[in-house]
Amino acid sequence: MFLLYSLLYSLAFVLMLPLFILRRQKYAAGFSQRLGRLPEFKQDDRPVIWLHCVSVGETNAARPLVEQLIRQFPSHRLVISTTTKTGQELTKKAFAGKADAVFYFPFDWKFSVGRALETFRPSAVLLMETEIWPRFFREAHNRGAQVIIVNGRLSERSFNRYSLIRTFIRRVLRLIDSALMQGERDAARIIDLGVGIDKVQITGNLKFDQQAVGAEDPPTGQLRERFGIDGSRRLIVAASTHEPEEEWLVAAFRKLRESAKGPSPRLLIAPRHPERFDEVADLIGRSRITNVRRSAAAAPDDKTVDVIILDSIGELRAVYPLADIVFVGGSLVPHGGQSILEPAVAGKAIITGPYTHNFSDVVREFRSRGAIVETPIVSDKSANSFELFTAFDDLLNDPDRSSMLGKNALATMDENRGATAKTIDELKLLLAPKARS
Repeated sequence: MFLLYSLLYSLAFVLMLPLFILRRQKYAAGFSQRLGRLPEFKQDDRPVIWLHCVSVGETNAARPLVEQLIRQFPSHRLVISTTTKTGQELTKKAFAGKADAVFYFPFDWKFSVGRALETFRPSAVLLMETEIWPRFFREAHNRGAQVIIVNGRLSERSFNRYSLIRTFIRRVLRLIDSALMQGERDAARIIDLGVGIDKVQITGNLKFDQQAVGAEDPPTGQLRERFGIDGSRRLIVAASTHEPEEEWLVAAFRKLRESAKGPSPRLLIAPRHPERFDEVADLIGRSRITNVRRSAAAAPDDKTVDVIILDSIGELRAVYPLADIVFVGGSLVPHGGQSILEPAVAGKAIITGPYTHNFSDVVREFRSRGAIVETPIVSDKSANSFELFTAFDDLLNDPDRSSMLGKNALATMDENRGATAKTIDELKLLLAPKARS
């Protein structure tokens, strides 16, 4: 079965090569490292914990966990991998001086996985959310490393996909030493796929434990000063947007400007994928709305432009303290939404579209507490601009409701904290024998 998997994986890789070449800025990053050619890592007698964060979202979620891993396991070394370029850039910035190495996760071939495992020789591998890599699991297990899923999440869609190859997945998941899952549904699904019930614990969602960026922290203060965000004009932040959400956002924003009775609001758009920065900038430029890119040289007009394009990595968290309203993208299209927890911890009024199945349990919790606004599904996609306009306009004209949504969002975060402590407690039990050896 593993041989067949490797053959199919290799075939998929070959078929993807044209995409790697055409979009090499995104996909070629870390290519040699992913083949197992990693920088030298000097071993000593300390055991190594390998934490894998796929991209930006997992890296942000891991912040409180990393702090506690360093504090609670001082005799261990910590190395962190990512899959994406954006995740790599943020990880190097967020965990500078904390991780002994930051690198790209290997391609799932025996030789590349083997090189990476030989370089770091981890005693434990912690995989954020539910990254299932059959060859990696097998090689790590065979080399004596514990394979542990932390902050595990398994959506119904992913469960259904894995169920199509249930026999193989069951063999793979038997290699897992522990699965620390976010919620009951996640736990039930991974047990159904083949993880032993005795290996599964519910520890909650680490993202509830994250701390808000302070309103006076340097990145936030720099953004406030450069763009003149002083409260005189309300700021709408459109976070992690996907195509074609920016088109609908711009149309909704134009209506807001036309209907504004006082100072018109401003809009900050942060596209989810860096390779779309230029595309989004071109779209906004054609709309003839004054705009500026974060990456451009500072200019006096930055303080008055209508639209700010956040074409930078790792600064979105620093924007939230400046926002009045946050729209969370990937939710007007069937992608399934991005996390709402980052703006929630900042106590902001949050709007999403109707497609939030990637975070269904979290959204359900916020909905039950009156901590979110969701636009409806529309038959004509162009109607999304009107639904956004309506949602923005309602909150801009009802500051009491906007404030209450933000308070409810923050209260929901506070009431669901504790996942980091539960995760560390489980890891102490799992890693204690390794620490004594």
